[in-house]
Amino acid sequence: MRVDPALLLGAFAGLVGLALAAMFLLQAQDARERVRGRLLGATTPHIPEPVAAVSAVRGAPKAGFGDIWLRLLAIFGFNPDHENRYALRWWLVLAITLALARLAAGLAAAVIGGWAYLLLPAAWIWLSRSLFHWWDRRYAERLFRQFPDALSMIIRAVRIGIPVTEAMHNLAREGPQPTAGEFKSVSEQITLGVPLDEALARIANRSDLREYRFFATALTLQKEAGGGLTETLDNLADVIRKRVALRARAHALTSEANTSSAILGAMPLITGGALWLISPEYVYFLFDDPSGQRVLAIAVLLLGIGFGTIRYLIRRTLS
Repeated sequence: MRVDPALLLGAFAGLVGLALAAMFLLQAQDARERVRGRLLGATTPHIPEPVAAVSAVRGAPKAGFGDIWLRLLAIFGFNPDHENRYALRWWLVLAITLALARLAAGLAAAVIGGWAYLLLPAAWIWLSRSLFHWWDRRYAERLFRQFPDALSMIIRAVRIGIPVTEAMHNLAREGPQPTAGEFKSVSEQITLGVPLDEALARIANRSDLREYRFFATALTLQKEAGGGLTETLDNLADVIRKRVALRARAHALTSEANTSSAILGAMPLITGGALWLISPEYVYFLFDDPSGQRVLAIAVLLLGIGFGTIRYLIRRTLS
C-alpha cells in the first residue's frame, strides 16, 4: 500500500504544530502561576486578620483570669490595642453606659412593665460597643483625611534621594497626629529589625483602612517587582486624594440630614424647657403621674429610635 507523501507531510506538520502549541500553553501557564505566586506573596500579609488579645490591659487584672477578663471586655467592644483612641478609661465607659442602660430600662419598664429590665444587659453591651466603635471611627476618619498629605511628604523625601524608611522616620517626627503615631510604631519596628513589608502589614491591620493596605501592597509589590517608587506612590496618592474628596462630597450631601436629625433631637428638649418655664405643672405631670411617665417613656423611646435610624442611614450612605 503506497502512502501519499503529502499526507505524511501534513500529519507531521500537524503534530509539530500541536507540540508547539502545547509548549507555548505550558509556558504561558507557568508564567501566570509565577505572577500569581508573587502577587499572593505580596498581598497576603495585608489581608486583615483577627487581632489577638494581649495579655494585659492597663488598669485591668493581669493574673489568673486575665484572658477571661479580656474576652469579657471584648464583648463590650473594648480593644486593648486601640486604647490610645479612647477618650475615657474602659471602666469609666462601662460605668457611664450602665447608668444610661439603667435609665433606658426604667423608661421601657414604664411602658411594658418590669420585663424591660431583662433587656438591661443587652442595652448595656450595645451602648458600650457603640461608644467604643464611635471613637474607632473618628480615629480612622482622621487617619483617612491625613493620609494623602502624609504620602506627599514621603514622595517629596524619596524624590530627593532619601530612602523610604528614613522618609517614614521623618513623617513620624514631623507629621500630624495620629498619622505620626502610626508611622512612629512602624519606624520603631523597623529599628528593631522587623522587615518593612511586615511592619506595613501590621499598621494596615491595626488601622483597618483600605488606603493603608493599598500603601503596604504598593510598596511590597515595588520591592518584589522593581520599578519607579515615586511614580507608584504618586499614582496611589492621586487615587487616595480622590477618595478623600469623594468622601468629603458625600459628607456635604448628607449635611442636611445631619442638621435635621440634630434639630429633631433638640426640639423636644427646647420645647420641654420652655413649657417648664411657662407652666411647670404640665411638666411635673410627666414625672409624678403614672400615665405621664408612660407618655414620657414612649416619647423618649420613639425619639431614640428615630434618631438612631437617621444616623444608621447616614453611616450606610457614607460607607
